[in-house]
Amino acid sequence: MKLRPRFLCLASAVLAAGVFVSAQNTPATPALELLHVQGNVSLLAGAGGNIAVQIGKDGVLLVDSGTAAMTNQVLQTIRTASRSQVTYIINTNDRADHLGGNANFARMGRPLAIARAAQARVFIVSFNAILDRLSEPNAKTSVPAEGWPNDVYSGAQKNLSFNDDAVQIFHQAATTDGDSIVLFRRADVIATGDIFDPTEYPIIDVKNGGSLQGVLEGLNRLRVMAVPADHMENGTMIIPGHGRVSDVADLDIYHQMVTIVRDRLQDMIKRGMTLEQVKAAKPTRDYDPIYGHDTGPWTTDMFIEAAYRSLTATAARASN
Repeated sequence: MKLRPRFLCLASAVLAAGVFVSAQNTPATPALELLHVQGNVSLLAGAGGNIAVQIGKDGVLLVDSGTAAMTNQVLQTIRTASRSQVTYIINTNDRADHLGGNANFARMGRPLAIARAAQARVFIVSFNAILDRLSEPNAKTSVPAEGWPNDVYSGAQKNLSFNDDAVQIFHQAATTDGDSIVLFRRADVIATGDIFDPTEYPIIDVKNGGSLQGVLEGLNRLRVMAVPADHMENGTMIIPGHGRVSDVADLDIYHQMVTIVRDRLQDMIKRGMTLEQVKAAKPTRDYDPIYGHDTGPWTTDMFIEAAYRSLTATAARASN
């Protein structure tokens, strides 16, 4: 009987140690990190699509807002650098991983002291096609009304002056008909949205005006806008839709891949090959280890099909 208390203590200690080890082995939710890019612009990754964060005396400007589920972590990460209110969100497209957090940010902070937006807590900027799409009765991406863009533009570009920098927003029909490219002129940083995504083949939303040729035109435009430093590296820094911070050399590699795939597909279409024949021929075979996916929201087959349909539609319009 005298051994019983000692045994119970030992058992308790072993159990506690087991719980401790188990807790240590339980994977924690990864913390987001704000990575300085250049000037007053940083990259916040891991919340869906990449978020460009500009911080200064006027407040905080975001290019895209990540997914809705990650808003609290995004805000906590931004607050490690600034306690200022998020004043602007610029949306590069209408996908949930890029604008899902809009509504959450719209519910935070104080109304902006600007007459044209007496009730707004954040300016949400996009090309007007994005607002049209989000406000459709059966919208593909569901966003509460307070997260819809309230500062749309319909021309070729929109200019802002914020945090001692000229922020230029350029419309570019590419993955959809409503994509935007954002240039921070003084910082010399470009946020591209999904027009440039070195983690996968370009997303092409054919139903909403996207095309492979439009993506190529967007990449060509980025190559004109970005100015490299020595040996095509550094200089203008590029925040892609997903993946790491890039420079002109990275952009050129991606542009070359898209161009080669486009040329292969066009040749197959000219030879009268059907979509199934094109898929069987695997025109992306040599690039699949880098950009291809067999599962997930955007697979290699989905890319080939969207690219094929957009190119055949372009060819049909040219022949009429």
